[in-house]
Amino acid sequence: MSGPANVRKDYYEILGVGRDASQEEIKKAYRRLVRQYHPDANPGNKEAEEKFKLINEAYEVLSDPQKKAQYDQFGFVGDMPPQGGEGAWDFGNFGDLFGDLFGDFFGGFGSRRSANMPQRGMDLEMPLTVTLREAAYGATKVVYIPKWEKCATCGGSGAAPGSSPERCPVCGGKGQVESRSRSPFGEFVTVRTCQRCGGSGYVINNPCKDCGGRGRTRVRHKVEVKVPPGVDSGTRLRIRGEGDEGQNGGPPGDLYLVIEVEEDPVFKRRGDDLHVTVDVPFPVAALGGKVTVPTLDGQEEVEISPGTQSGTVKRLKGLGMPRQRGSGRGDLVAHINVAVPRNLTDKQKALIEALALEMNVPVKSSGLLEKIRGLFA
Repeated sequence: MSGPANVRKDYYEILGVGRDASQEEIKKAYRRLVRQYHPDANPGNKEAEEKFKLINEAYEVLSDPQKKAQYDQFGFVGDMPPQGGEGAWDFGNFGDLFGDLFGDFFGGFGSRRSANMPQRGMDLEMPLTVTLREAAYGATKVVYIPKWEKCATCGGSGAAPGSSPERCPVCGGKGQVESRSRSPFGEFVTVRTCQRCGGSGYVINNPCKDCGGRGRTRVRHKVEVKVPPGVDSGTRLRIRGEGDEGQNGGPPGDLYLVIEVEEDPVFKRRGDDLHVTVDVPFPVAALGGKVTVPTLDGQEEVEISPGTQSGTVKRLKGLGMPRQRGSGRGDLVAHINVAVPRNLTDKQKALIEALALEMNVPVKSSGLLEKIRGLFA
């Protein structure tokens, strides 16, 4: 984690949630803050970039049940401080209480896992916003993610260039120390994690200045992502190996991108179908004709039957969104809206009055009909 080893951070306060928050509440708060402080949304803003790093650091701990439990109990997690060097904290005694108890009574039976075993990197999750057309046709997007990577300066050793980690002088590189004691029941051997090296077997007397002895640094990593056709809001894309770097030779984690499809000004999406409102001129609705309907593939001509009413639905097969599961596409549903003209000329008003008179429909008279009655002789 970033920051000095002796500074403890309130991860709940960073994410703006209570200590009794559920995993769903933690995830929602994380997504909201990521959108707000993402470097792409705050170019050149160092304060937002640091806040973004803290948000990801907090989520990395609180989204992991094991790390969260340790953080709730002790106020920190095991991999927060760098190993070795002055001022480093030792968490070995908290790592596996049962292992230590068994060691006390049975001479190391059930001892804890070695601290330098390979560990898989953390998975990362971020939102990815796409347009409706990108969701329909697929797209290649570039995203920048904050992640832990092997320190380029020290090559991941944690030691400054020209130096290297040294075998722990207390445990001799075993990561554990033994103490023997006699009792009326015989000799007992107690095995505990070495406090000097934290169980790694090595100490770093000259830590790398760039990573502080961790062997990893936080970087802004560029990833090209192929968005498949048909994705919808909530779709999770998994990009293998693009999560945090593993430790001690362990594999990297994965990156999960949660799709958010922007609202489109023309189309409304419902599942695999698209819905669009089409204004039909009153004469066409009354007498029939053709109108053009917008689709993702361009304009489509649709036949309108005489006497079509507002609210009539026309379904255009196969012009909706590609289906994620299965083949083909959904439909385009056109909702007819009979458009009533607003600004009429005198002649048009007289014509409509004449139509109303013919249909025996009482309307507010403009007096124009009498003036141009000769048009209808």
